[in-house]
Amino acid sequence: MKITRRFVLAAAPATLALAALPLTARRGWAVTTLVLGDLRIDSVSDGWMELPADFTTAGIPEDSRDEVIAQFDLPTEGMVESPLNVTLLRQGDRVVLFDVGSGPDFMPTAGKLTEALDAVGIAPEDVTDVVFTHAHPDHLWGVLDEFDEPLFANAAMQMGRAEHEYWSDPQILDTIREDLQSFAAGASRRIEVLGDSLTLFEDGAEVIPGVTAVATPGHTPGHMSFAIGTPEQGVFVTGDFVTTLLGFARPDIGAGTDSDPELAAQTRAAMLARLAEEKWPIIGYHLPDGGIGRVEADGEAYKFVAEG
Repeated sequence: MKITRRFVLAAAPATLALAALPLTARRGWAVTTLVLGDLRIDSVSDGWMELPADFTTAGIPEDSRDEVIAQFDLPTEGMVESPLNVTLLRQGDRVVLFDVGSGPDFMPTAGKLTEALDAVGIAPEDVTDVVFTHAHPDHLWGVLDEFDEPLFANAAMQMGRAEHEYWSDPQILDTIREDLQSFAAGASRRIEVLGDSLTLFEDGAEVIPGVTAVATPGHTPGHMSFAIGTPEQGVFVTGDFVTTLLGFARPDIGAGTDSDPELAAQTRAAMLARLAEEKWPIIGYHLPDGGIGRVEADGEAYKFVAEG
């Protein structure tokens, strides 16, 4: 497995001549690439989320909050940044995105995926397949452009059946937590726009050749991860079943947006054990260094080791 990290510049806007622009008029992107036989996998950035520090520690049990914050030197004030790493797979004539970022309606620091794709020579119309891990804003909302039209017009779209049923339930606004109601409204609207173009799949499905869906519920009811190839010649796309380095050291502690914290913790512990044992390379959506690394046992818990 060959991993390279590079800094690339997005192309200038089509309406302007590149020669007329100062270098600072072009956005730079850090891109991490894995070459695995005939597979090319890029971690491309949708930007980042800026979150209040207390939001990032919301999943810590109250009775151990001070102890955990001190042990892991977690911030307790100000804002923290959470990277948004979208997986781009190219094999043969297929151009596959796992999630599509945030789009224009979430937060100003996110929604940069089209610029990042442009930097690696991919236009939205080049994408042949989009596969969703789940329907939170930073993973789904980028499926529509600023005119509420599907951005990846030529792509086959796929989502897990349980995830689709949860977010398209007409009663969801009556059952979901109040602080997540905007998530529900945004997901429902986008799923409705996609309509019959969205194909549904089950746990264990081969969503495209060589890519297997792995149910990892808890963060959302139908959250899916994806095994691309094999541990020796592939990568495991985690999505959000683990979102922070703390989640490796303390699998019992999850994200404040976990829909079922207890189930999410069970999933996290089981999956981290599997990934460490099977020695999978992983791409984590919110992990540092492009999210590419490995899970290693660290005493009774785990740690994320960046590669490249």
